[in-house]
Amino acid sequence: MESTLRGFKTNALNYKLLNKGNMKKWVAFTILMTCFLQTKAQFIPNKKALLTNMQKANQYFMDKWPDAGKTIITNKERQSTIWTRSVYYEGLMALYTIDAQKKYYDYAVQWGDKHNWKLVWGANIRNADNHCAGQTYIDLYLIDKQPERIKDIKSSIDLMVQSDKKDDWSWVDALQMAMPVFTKLGVLYNDSSYFTKMYELYSFTKNNHGTNGLYNKQEHLWWRDKDFVPPYQEPNGKNCYWSRGNGWALAALARTLNDLPKSNSHYNEYLKDFIDLSEALLPLQRADGFWNVSLQDPSHFEGKETSGTALFAYGFAWGVNHGILNKKKYLPAIVNAWNGMASYALHENGALGYVQSTGKEPKDGQPVSFDHFPDFEDYGLGAFLLAGTEIYKMK
Repeated sequence: MESTLRGFKTNALNYKLLNKGNMKKWVAFTILMTCFLQTKAQFIPNKKALLTNMQKANQYFMDKWPDAGKTIITNKERQSTIWTRSVYYEGLMALYTIDAQKKYYDYAVQWGDKHNWKLVWGANIRNADNHCAGQTYIDLYLIDKQPERIKDIKSSIDLMVQSDKKDDWSWVDALQMAMPVFTKLGVLYNDSSYFTKMYELYSFTKNNHGTNGLYNKQEHLWWRDKDFVPPYQEPNGKNCYWSRGNGWALAALARTLNDLPKSNSHYNEYLKDFIDLSEALLPLQRADGFWNVSLQDPSHFEGKETSGTALFAYGFAWGVNHGILNKKKYLPAIVNAWNGMASYALHENGALGYVQSTGKEPKDGQPVSFDHFPDFEDYGLGAFLLAGTEIYKMK
C-alpha cells in the first residue's frame, strides 16, 4: 500500500507539472483518486489473502513450539497453560471454525493432554489468568465430550460460584480471561448461577475496585487497575488508558455476549458497555490503522502496537457481524486495522512485530517495534487470529 501511494503521489506530481495550464483536469483527477482511495477503505479484505496471513502467522508459532507441553522460559520457567498461551489457543480455536484443519485440533488437544487438562496452580485457584485455559478446554469438550477435559475448570469455577467473595477481578485483563468461561459453563449446564456470579464479579470490577470502579462512566474507557485511577495522569495530563487493557475489556464483552442468553437480566448492561466502549475507541485510532499503547496520550511511548489493535479489530468486527455496531461507521476502522497489521506488523516468516511485551501500562515491555519481539509471542498471535477470523466472517 505504501509503495502504491508513493507511486500515485509521484505520478500525480508529474501530471501536474506537465499540465500546468490545465488545473481543472488536475482538480478532477485529485478528487477522483481521493474518492477511489476512500471507497477502497470500505472493502473487506480479500478472504483468501486474509486466511493466508492467519495461516502463515499460526504456522510460524506451531513450528516454533511443536511440543505444546513445553514450558515457557523467559525471566523464569512457567507452565505453558498460563494466560499468554491460553489466549493463543482462543485464537487457534477461532481459526479452526473457518479453517478446520485437523492439525489445529490435534495441536489444541495435545496442549490439553500434556497438561492433563489441569489449571496453573490447581483447581482451587480463583485467579482469572489461570482460568483462561478453560475457554479452550470447554471448546474441545464440546467437540469430543470427554469428562476429564472440563473436570478441573468446572470444579474451580464452581468453588467461586459457591463463595460470597466477589472482589477477585482487580485488574481489567481478568474480564477477558474468565468471563467467557462462566458464560460457557452456564450455557453448557443450563445453570444461571454461573451468570449470576459472573455479574457480581464484573460489577465489582466496574463499580468498586479503585474506590469507584475501573470503568470511567463518563469517558467509557477502562483503567487497568487501581494504580491508574485519578489522580494518576499521563504526561499530557489526561487519564491513563492502556490500549491492551481496554482490548481485553472489549474482547471480554464480545465473547460474553456471543454466548449469554439475551434473556439474562444483565445482558443489556453488557451490551451497553460494549457499544459505549467501541464508540470511545473509534476516534482514537491512528491513521495507519493501529492504536497507541496510551490511548489518550499518543506521545507517551508513541507508535504502532499490535495486540491492542487486534483486540479492537476483533471486537468491532464481532459487533458488526452481530448487527450491534453500524457497518458503515465501523468498517473503515476494521479494514484499516487489519491492513495495518498485515502490512506493517506481519513478517515474511509469520512472526508479528509491534507487539508490546507483558505489563500493565504504556512504559512496560518497551521498545515496541517491528524487529523487537515481546517476551511472549503467543497472546499477540491469539488476538491477531481472533480479529482475522471475525473479519473473515464479514459479508
